[in-house]
Amino acid sequence: MELQDLHHITSDFRQTEKEMPVMFIGHGSPMNGISDNAFTHALGKMGQALPQPPKAILVISAHWLTKGTHVLVSPQPPTIHDFGGFPEALYRVQYPAPGAPDMARATKELITSVKVVEDDHWGLDHGAWTVLRHMYPQADIPVYQLSIDYYQSPGYHYKLAAELKALRKKGVLVIGSGNIVHNLRQISFSENAQPYDWALSFDATVKDRLEKHAFTDLVNYQQLGQAAMLSIPTNDHYLPMLYILGMINSNEDIQFTYEEIQNASISMRCFQTAMP
Repeated sequence: MELQDLHHITSDFRQTEKEMPVMFIGHGSPMNGISDNAFTHALGKMGQALPQPPKAILVISAHWLTKGTHVLVSPQPPTIHDFGGFPEALYRVQYPAPGAPDMARATKELITSVKVVEDDHWGLDHGAWTVLRHMYPQADIPVYQLSIDYYQSPGYHYKLAAELKALRKKGVLVIGSGNIVHNLRQISFSENAQPYDWALSFDATVKDRLEKHAFTDLVNYQQLGQAAMLSIPTNDHYLPMLYILGMINSNEDIQFTYEEIQNASISMRCFQTAMP
């Protein structure tokens, strides 16, 4: 890449006076994309509460797992309906937000520890659009995604996230989209499903560690007991949270913006760094 090309990419990526918060969203079922419930209402409030609209949104979603790290550079990312067996109304939903190819390439330049692959075939998966259509229903803010290298350790993802911190001063809202507790093997679709004790226990443990900034404990979640193992049978939905933890400053408070266990075994907990 020529120096003048890099300058062009970063010309609209100027420093802002205040850092954007970083957010973790427990996105749950794709049906939340069209639901009218307490969770989707909370998403709307999260978008409205920001002191200024983001220049762009970077989503790190549990549903883009790759070998290596990829960044979405598409100028018009399609809406991906990456699920099956849901009502037709869900498949008709489109979230036509523009992409952010310049910011995506500038993000690639920030990551120096690994090679990042530019990708123009992916789009906005349901970890992104089912959340964003409630936060920013006008779909007028550029959106791009960073993939999760599923062949790497939790510690790898936590450390990689630290290289993205500069985005917070460039007006980019970074969202990790997954679920802290995500056990589809024990999910219940009963209307009155009560959360499993182990789901409540691990969700509370994570909240405690977040409040104490004991992030190393959360990176090494395998050491947190049987409740952790039941809550994270696979860590695809847990890893987006580690990206957010890696971008939080040591002096920042954490606000919990939503708390619920859905379907007995899915934590919908959401949190973000406190705004000044």
